[in-house]
Amino acid sequence: MLQPSPCEYSPRYAVMVRFGELFLKSEPVRRRFLSVLMKNIELALTAESVDHKIELYRGRILIHSPTPNATIPVLSRIFGIVDVSMTVVTIPTKEELSRAAQFFAHNNLHPDTSFAIRARREGIPEYTSQELAAFIGSDILTLVPNTTVDLTNPDYEIHIEARKEGGLVYDSRVPGPGGLPLGTQGTIISLLSAGIDSPVASWLMMKRGVTPTFLHMEGGGYGGDATMGCTTSNLCQLSRWSPGVPLTMYVVQGKPFFDAVTRIQKTRYRCIICKIFMLMLAEVLANEFGAQGIVTGDNLGQVATQTLANLSLISSFTNAPVFRPLITYDKEEIIRQAKKIGTFIPEPGNTSCYVVPKHPATQGDTKEVAANIQEMNIPRLIDEVIAQKSRIMAKDGSITE
Repeated sequence: MLQPSPCEYSPRYAVMVRFGELFLKSEPVRRRFLSVLMKNIELALTAESVDHKIELYRGRILIHSPTPNATIPVLSRIFGIVDVSMTVVTIPTKEELSRAAQFFAHNNLHPDTSFAIRARREGIPEYTSQELAAFIGSDILTLVPNTTVDLTNPDYEIHIEARKEGGLVYDSRVPGPGGLPLGTQGTIISLLSAGIDSPVASWLMMKRGVTPTFLHMEGGGYGGDATMGCTTSNLCQLSRWSPGVPLTMYVVQGKPFFDAVTRIQKTRYRCIICKIFMLMLAEVLANEFGAQGIVTGDNLGQVATQTLANLSLISSFTNAPVFRPLITYDKEEIIRQAKKIGTFIPEPGNTSCYVVPKHPATQGDTKEVAANIQEMNIPRLIDEVIAQKSRIMAKDGSITE
Protein backbone atom coordinates (compact mmCIF):
# COMPACT_ATOMS: atom_id res chain seq x y z
CA MET A 1 0.00 0.00 0.00
CA LEU A 2 1.46 3.36 -1.05
CA GLN A 3 2.55 5.47 1.89
CA PRO A 4 2.27 9.27 2.31
CA SER A 5 4.43 11.36 0.01
CA PRO A 6 8.18 10.60 0.34
CA CYS A 7 8.70 14.35 0.36
CA GLU A 8 7.17 14.36 3.85
CA TYR A 9 9.34 11.51 5.09
CA SER A 10 12.06 12.35 7.64
CA PRO A 11 14.62 9.53 7.50
CA ARG A 12 16.79 8.52 10.42
CA TYR A 13 20.20 7.99 8.88
CA ALA A 14 23.12 5.84 9.94
CA VAL A 15 26.16 4.60 8.07
CA MET A 16 26.32 0.83 7.82
CA VAL A 17 29.68 -0.93 7.79
CA ARG A 18 29.84 -4.37 6.21
CA PHE A 19 32.70 -6.74 7.00
CA GLY A 20 33.15 -9.97 5.07
CA GLU A 21 35.99 -12.31 5.93
CA LEU A 22 35.47 -11.96 9.68
CA PHE A 23 32.36 -14.15 9.39
CA LEU A 24 34.61 -17.12 8.57
CA LYS A 25 36.40 -16.97 11.92
CA SER A 26 35.51 -18.90 15.04
CA GLU A 27 33.39 -17.06 17.57
CA PRO A 28 36.27 -16.07 19.92
CA VAL A 29 38.47 -14.93 17.01
CA ARG A 30 35.58 -13.05 15.40
CA ARG A 31 34.87 -11.20 18.64
CA ARG A 32 38.53 -10.22 18.97
CA PHE A 33 38.81 -9.07 15.36
CA LEU A 34 35.57 -7.09 15.63
CA SER A 35 36.87 -5.43 18.77
CA VAL A 36 40.01 -4.34 16.91
CA LEU A 37 37.96 -3.15 13.92
CA MET A 38 35.65 -1.07 16.10
CA LYS A 39 38.67 0.40 17.90
CA ASN A 40 40.21 1.33 14.53
CA ILE A 41 36.93 2.95 13.47
CA GLU A 42 36.83 4.90 16.72
CA LEU A 43 40.42 6.13 16.26
CA ALA A 44 39.82 7.08 12.63
CA LEU A 45 36.63 9.07 13.21
CA THR A 46 38.07 10.77 16.29
CA ALA A 47 41.16 11.77 14.30
CA GLU A 48 38.88 13.45 11.76
CA SER A 49 36.85 15.15 14.53
CA VAL A 50 33.65 13.42 13.40
CA ASP A 51 31.06 13.24 16.16
CA HIS A 52 29.79 9.66 16.23
CA LYS A 53 28.42 6.68 18.11
CA ILE A 54 29.28 3.10 17.12
CA GLU A 55 26.75 0.29 17.42
CA LEU A 56 27.30 -3.40 16.71
CA TYR A 57 24.14 -4.55 14.96
CA ARG A 58 24.14 -8.33 14.48
CA GLY A 59 26.66 -8.79 11.69
CA ARG A 60 26.77 -5.10 10.83
CA ILE A 61 28.34 -2.03 12.40
CA LEU A 62 26.24 1.13 12.44
CA ILE A 63 27.76 4.57 12.78
CA HIS A 64 25.37 7.21 14.09
CA SER A 65 26.54 10.75 13.43
CA PRO A 66 24.99 14.21 12.95
CA THR A 67 27.22 14.42 9.84
CA PRO A 68 26.97 10.92 8.35
CA ASN A 69 28.43 11.94 4.99
CA ALA A 70 31.68 12.89 6.72
CA THR A 71 32.16 9.34 7.99
CA ILE A 72 32.11 7.55 4.62
CA PRO A 73 35.47 8.72 3.18
CA VAL A 74 37.14 7.79 6.47
CA LEU A 75 35.52 4.37 6.76
CA SER A 76 36.36 3.49 3.15
CA ARG A 77 40.07 3.52 4.08
CA ILE A 78 39.88 1.16 7.06
CA PHE A 79 41.14 -2.38 6.55
CA GLY A 80 38.59 -5.06 7.37
CA ILE A 81 35.69 -3.05 5.92
CA VAL A 82 34.19 -4.47 2.72
CA ASP A 83 31.89 -1.54 2.01
CA VAL A 84 29.82 1.19 3.64
CA SER A 85 26.32 2.45 2.90
CA MET A 86 24.25 5.46 3.83
CA THR A 87 21.32 3.69 5.45
CA VAL A 88 17.88 4.59 6.71
CA VAL A 89 17.12 2.89 10.03
CA THR A 90 13.48 2.08 10.74
CA ILE A 91 11.22 -0.43 12.45
CA PRO A 92 10.93 -3.73 10.54
CA THR A 93 7.29 -3.59 9.46
CA LYS A 94 6.50 -3.87 5.78
CA GLU A 95 4.88 -0.46 5.82
CA GLU A 96 7.80 1.39 7.40
CA LEU A 97 10.36 -0.40 5.28
CA SER A 98 8.33 0.56 2.21
CA ARG A 99 8.26 4.22 3.31
CA ALA A 100 12.04 4.24 3.51
CA ALA A 101 12.37 2.48 0.15
CA GLN A 102 9.96 4.93 -1.46
CA PHE A 103 12.07 7.79 -0.11
CA PHE A 104 15.09 6.43 -1.96
CA ALA A 105 13.09 5.67 -5.11
CA HIS A 106 11.51 9.13 -5.17
CA ASN A 107 14.97 10.72 -5.19
CA ASN A 108 16.87 8.31 -7.43
CA LEU A 109 14.54 6.21 -9.63
CA HIS A 110 13.40 7.70 -12.93
CA PRO A 111 10.71 6.74 -15.45
CA ASP A 112 11.66 4.36 -18.25
CA THR A 113 14.24 2.59 -16.08
CA SER A 114 14.26 -0.74 -14.29
CA PHE A 115 14.72 -1.53 -10.62
CA ALA A 116 14.98 -4.42 -8.20
CA ILE A 117 14.21 -4.80 -4.51
CA ARG A 118 16.83 -6.98 -2.77
CA ALA A 119 15.14 -8.01 0.47
CA ARG A 120 16.35 -10.26 3.25
CA ARG A 121 14.98 -10.89 6.70
CA GLU A 122 16.11 -12.53 9.90
CA GLY A 123 13.95 -13.30 12.91
CA ILE A 124 10.80 -11.81 11.32
CA PRO A 125 7.97 -14.38 11.10
CA GLU A 126 5.26 -12.06 9.76
CA TYR A 127 6.40 -12.22 6.11
CA THR A 128 8.94 -13.86 3.84
CA SER A 129 11.72 -12.05 1.98
CA GLN A 130 9.85 -12.58 -1.29
CA GLU A 131 6.63 -11.16 0.15
CA LEU A 132 8.48 -8.13 1.47
CA ALA A 133 10.15 -7.48 -1.90
CA ALA A 134 6.84 -7.85 -3.77
CA PHE A 135 5.04 -5.52 -1.35
CA ILE A 136 7.66 -2.77 -1.66
CA GLY A 137 8.08 -3.28 -5.39
CA SER A 138 4.38 -2.77 -5.94
CA ASP A 139 4.44 0.50 -3.98
CA ILE A 140 7.38 1.79 -6.02
CA LEU A 141 5.73 0.89 -9.34
CA THR A 142 2.84 3.08 -8.27
CA LEU A 143 5.09 5.86 -6.99
CA VAL A 144 7.30 6.10 -10.10
CA PRO A 145 5.26 5.41 -13.26
CA ASN A 146 6.73 3.80 -16.37
CA THR A 147 9.30 1.78 -14.46
CA THR A 148 9.78 -1.97 -14.62
CA VAL A 149 11.07 -4.65 -12.30
CA ASP A 150 14.21 -6.43 -13.51
CA LEU A 151 15.78 -8.85 -11.04
CA THR A 152 18.64 -9.82 -13.38
CA ASN A 153 20.18 -6.58 -14.61
CA PRO A 154 18.35 -3.62 -13.09
CA ASP A 155 19.31 0.02 -13.56
CA TYR A 156 18.71 0.69 -9.88
CA GLU A 157 18.59 -1.43 -6.71
CA ILE A 158 17.21 -0.88 -3.24
CA HIS A 159 18.41 -3.17 -0.47
CA ILE A 160 16.19 -4.04 2.48
CA GLU A 161 17.36 -5.80 5.63
CA ALA A 162 14.58 -6.67 8.06
CA ARG A 163 15.73 -7.86 11.46
CA LYS A 164 13.97 -8.09 14.80
CA GLU A 165 16.27 -5.34 16.08
CA GLY A 166 15.14 -3.01 13.26
CA GLY A 167 15.17 -2.42 9.54
CA LEU A 168 17.90 -1.11 7.26
CA VAL A 169 17.25 0.37 3.82
CA TYR A 170 19.96 1.58 1.42
CA ASP A 171 20.63 1.94 -2.29
CA SER A 172 24.40 2.34 -2.64
CA ARG A 173 27.65 0.79 -1.47
CA VAL A 174 30.99 2.54 -1.22
CA PRO A 175 33.78 -0.07 -1.37
CA GLY A 176 36.32 -0.38 1.40
CA PRO A 177 39.71 -2.11 1.15
CA GLY A 178 38.49 -5.38 2.71
CA GLY A 179 41.04 -7.68 4.29
CA LEU A 180 41.57 -7.97 8.03
CA PRO A 181 41.60 -5.20 10.65
CA LEU A 182 45.00 -3.56 11.04
CA GLY A 183 46.70 -4.87 14.16
CA THR A 184 45.20 -8.37 14.22
CA GLN A 185 48.17 -10.15 12.61
CA GLY A 186 51.25 -8.89 14.42
CA THR A 187 54.05 -6.62 13.19
CA ILE A 188 56.67 -6.66 10.46
CA ILE A 189 59.64 -4.59 9.32
CA SER A 190 58.92 -3.27 5.84
CA LEU A 191 61.69 -2.00 3.56
CA LEU A 192 60.41 1.27 2.11
CA SER A 193 61.97 3.11 -0.82
CA ALA A 194 61.17 5.94 -3.19
CA GLY A 195 59.94 3.48 -5.81
CA ILE A 196 56.60 2.02 -6.83
CA ASP A 197 56.89 -1.55 -5.53
CA SER A 198 57.72 -1.36 -1.83
CA PRO A 199 54.77 0.82 -0.74
CA VAL A 200 52.35 -1.46 -2.62
CA ALA A 201 53.88 -4.51 -0.92
CA SER A 202 53.50 -2.78 2.44
CA TRP A 203 49.87 -1.88 1.70
CA LEU A 204 49.04 -5.47 0.81
CA MET A 205 50.48 -6.67 4.12
CA MET A 206 48.54 -3.97 5.97
CA LYS A 207 45.40 -5.23 4.23
CA ARG A 208 46.03 -8.62 5.84
CA GLY A 209 46.02 -7.06 9.30
CA VAL A 210 49.78 -6.59 9.72
CA THR A 211 51.16 -3.44 11.36
CA PRO A 212 54.36 -2.28 9.62
CA THR A 213 57.39 -0.52 10.97
CA PHE A 214 59.30 0.89 8.01
CA LEU A 215 63.02 0.94 7.31
CA HIS A 216 64.72 3.15 4.74
CA MET A 217 68.43 3.38 3.93
CA GLU A 218 69.34 6.91 2.87
CA GLY A 219 71.81 7.15 -0.01
CA GLY A 220 74.34 9.48 1.57
CA GLY A 221 75.42 11.02 -1.71
CA TYR A 222 75.13 7.74 -3.62
CA GLY A 223 71.49 8.34 -4.58
CA GLY A 224 69.38 10.97 -6.34
CA ASP A 225 68.32 14.08 -4.47
CA ALA A 226 64.60 13.29 -4.76
CA THR A 227 64.88 9.88 -3.08
CA MET A 228 64.19 10.89 0.51
CA GLY A 229 61.28 13.13 -0.44
CA CYS A 230 59.59 10.39 -2.44
CA THR A 231 60.10 7.85 0.34
CA THR A 232 58.57 10.22 2.87
CA SER A 233 55.66 10.81 0.49
CA ASN A 234 55.11 7.03 0.31
CA LEU A 235 55.06 6.87 4.11
CA CYS A 236 52.50 9.67 4.31
CA GLN A 237 50.23 8.08 1.71
CA LEU A 238 50.35 4.72 3.48
CA SER A 239 49.41 6.44 6.75
CA ARG A 240 46.15 7.52 5.13
CA TRP A 241 45.20 3.82 5.17
CA SER A 242 45.64 3.61 8.92
CA PRO A 243 43.53 6.65 9.88
CA GLY A 244 44.11 7.68 13.46
CA VAL A 245 47.03 5.25 13.81
CA PRO A 246 50.57 6.64 13.30
CA LEU A 247 53.12 4.79 11.18
CA THR A 248 56.83 4.80 12.02
CA MET A 249 59.81 4.76 9.68
CA TYR A 250 63.43 4.38 10.77
CA VAL A 251 66.06 5.93 8.54
CA VAL A 252 69.65 4.73 8.52
CA GLN A 253 72.50 6.53 6.77
CA GLY A 254 73.85 4.29 4.04
CA LYS A 255 77.10 6.12 3.32
CA PRO A 256 79.36 3.80 5.40
CA PHE A 257 77.94 0.80 3.57
CA PHE A 258 78.15 2.36 0.11
CA ASP A 259 81.71 3.50 0.77
CA ALA A 260 82.60 -0.12 1.54
CA VAL A 261 80.62 -1.83 -1.23
CA THR A 262 82.15 0.37 -3.93
CA ARG A 263 85.60 -0.90 -2.95
CA ILE A 264 84.95 -4.61 -3.58
CA GLN A 265 86.45 -6.13 -6.71
CA LYS A 266 83.34 -8.03 -7.83
CA THR A 267 81.34 -4.96 -8.80
CA ARG A 268 78.55 -7.06 -10.30
CA TYR A 269 77.69 -8.28 -6.77
CA ARG A 270 77.01 -4.81 -5.40
CA CYS A 271 73.21 -4.98 -5.69
CA ILE A 272 73.07 -8.47 -4.18
CA ILE A 273 75.17 -7.39 -1.21
CA CYS A 274 73.10 -4.23 -0.81
CA LYS A 275 69.90 -6.31 -0.58
CA ILE A 276 71.54 -8.65 1.92
CA PHE A 277 72.70 -5.69 4.00
CA MET A 278 69.19 -4.22 4.13
CA LEU A 279 67.71 -7.57 5.16
CA MET A 280 70.32 -7.84 7.90
CA LEU A 281 69.44 -4.33 9.10
CA ALA A 282 65.76 -5.23 9.05
CA GLU A 283 66.44 -8.39 11.04
CA VAL A 284 68.17 -6.33 13.74
CA LEU A 285 65.12 -4.07 13.98
CA ALA A 286 62.77 -7.05 13.92
CA ASN A 287 64.59 -8.55 16.90
CA GLU A 288 64.60 -5.20 18.68
CA PHE A 289 60.87 -4.58 18.24
CA GLY A 290 59.59 -8.15 18.30
CA ALA A 291 58.46 -8.12 14.66
CA GLN A 292 57.58 -11.43 13.01
CA GLY A 293 59.31 -10.91 9.67
CA ILE A 294 60.47 -8.63 6.87
CA VAL A 295 58.53 -7.34 3.84
CA THR A 296 60.12 -6.38 0.53
CA GLY A 297 58.76 -5.19 -2.81
CA ASP A 298 60.57 -7.93 -4.74
CA ASN A 299 58.92 -9.05 -7.95
CA LEU A 300 60.18 -12.19 -9.69
CA GLY A 301 62.42 -11.44 -12.65
CA GLN A 302 61.97 -7.67 -12.61
CA VAL A 303 65.63 -6.77 -12.00
CA ALA A 304 68.88 -8.68 -11.56
CA THR A 305 68.54 -9.16 -7.79
CA GLN A 306 65.05 -10.58 -8.26
CA THR A 307 65.86 -13.69 -10.25
CA LEU A 308 64.85 -16.88 -8.47
CA ALA A 309 68.50 -17.74 -7.89
CA ASN A 310 69.36 -14.37 -6.38
CA LEU A 311 66.22 -14.16 -4.24
CA SER A 312 67.14 -17.53 -2.76
CA LEU A 313 70.74 -16.45 -2.25
CA ILE A 314 69.77 -13.14 -0.62
CA SER A 315 67.25 -14.77 1.73
CA SER A 316 69.84 -17.27 2.95
CA PHE A 317 71.69 -14.52 4.78
CA THR A 318 68.86 -13.79 7.22
CA ASN A 319 67.09 -15.93 9.79
CA ALA A 320 63.93 -13.80 9.66
CA PRO A 321 61.01 -14.77 7.43
CA VAL A 322 60.95 -12.64 4.27
CA PHE A 323 57.53 -11.88 2.79
CA ARG A 324 57.24 -10.83 -0.86
CA PRO A 325 53.56 -10.13 -1.63
CA LEU A 326 54.36 -8.83 -5.14
CA ILE A 327 56.37 -11.85 -6.22
CA THR A 328 53.99 -12.83 -9.06
CA TYR A 329 52.67 -9.41 -10.05
CA ASP A 330 53.20 -7.85 -13.47
CA LYS A 331 54.62 -4.33 -13.37
CA GLU A 332 51.41 -2.88 -14.79
CA GLU A 333 49.43 -4.55 -12.00
CA ILE A 334 51.71 -2.93 -9.42
CA ILE A 335 51.37 0.48 -11.07
CA ARG A 336 47.58 0.20 -11.12
CA GLN A 337 47.55 -0.68 -7.44
CA ALA A 338 49.95 2.16 -6.63
CA LYS A 339 47.63 4.62 -8.36
CA LYS A 340 44.65 3.21 -6.50
CA ILE A 341 46.23 3.60 -3.06
CA GLY A 342 47.85 6.96 -3.82
CA THR A 343 51.54 6.07 -3.76
CA PHE A 344 52.21 6.40 -7.48
CA ILE A 345 54.39 9.47 -8.16
CA PRO A 346 54.22 10.34 -11.89
CA GLU A 347 57.31 12.58 -11.91
CA PRO A 348 59.45 11.53 -8.96
CA GLY A 349 62.58 13.43 -9.94
CA ASN A 350 66.05 11.95 -9.54
CA THR A 351 65.77 8.77 -7.47
CA SER A 352 68.69 6.98 -9.13
CA CYS A 353 71.20 4.80 -7.32
CA TYR A 354 74.76 5.59 -8.41
CA VAL A 355 76.16 2.29 -7.08
CA VAL A 356 74.36 0.01 -9.55
CA PRO A 357 76.96 -1.70 -11.78
CA LYS A 358 76.70 -1.75 -15.55
CA HIS A 359 76.29 -5.54 -15.57
CA PRO A 360 74.80 -6.75 -12.25
CA ALA A 361 74.92 -10.48 -11.54
CA THR A 362 71.72 -12.39 -12.21
CA GLN A 363 72.99 -15.53 -10.49
CA GLY A 364 75.38 -14.83 -7.66
CA ASP A 365 77.83 -17.33 -6.22
CA THR A 366 77.13 -17.87 -2.52
CA LYS A 367 80.78 -18.40 -1.55
CA GLU A 368 81.98 -15.31 -3.42
CA VAL A 369 79.20 -13.15 -1.97
CA ALA A 370 79.96 -14.43 1.54
CA ALA A 371 83.64 -13.65 1.03
CA ASN A 372 82.81 -10.08 0.01
CA ILE A 373 80.55 -9.67 3.02
CA GLN A 374 83.34 -10.84 5.29
CA GLU A 375 85.82 -8.52 3.57
CA MET A 376 83.49 -5.55 4.13
CA ASN A 377 82.97 -6.47 7.81
CA ILE A 378 79.21 -6.18 7.46
CA PRO A 379 78.45 -6.74 11.20
CA ARG A 380 80.52 -3.66 12.06
CA LEU A 381 78.73 -1.60 9.40
CA ILE A 382 75.35 -2.73 10.70
CA ASP A 383 76.25 -1.68 14.24
CA GLU A 384 77.48 1.68 12.94
CA VAL A 385 74.41 2.62 10.93
CA ILE A 386 71.86 1.20 13.40
CA ALA A 387 73.40 3.24 16.22
CA GLN A 388 72.72 6.42 14.24
CA LYS A 389 69.19 5.64 13.05
CA SER A 390 66.58 8.37 13.15
CA ARG A 391 62.79 8.14 13.29
CA ILE A 392 60.04 9.70 11.20
CA MET A 393 56.35 9.32 12.06
CA ALA A 394 53.36 9.96 9.81
CA LYS A 395 49.69 10.09 10.69
CA ASP A 396 46.64 10.68 8.49
CA GLY A 397 48.77 11.69 5.52
CA SER A 398 51.19 14.09 7.24
CA ILE A 399 54.53 13.91 9.01
CA THR A 400 54.04 14.32 12.75
CA GLU A 401 57.62 13.79 13.95
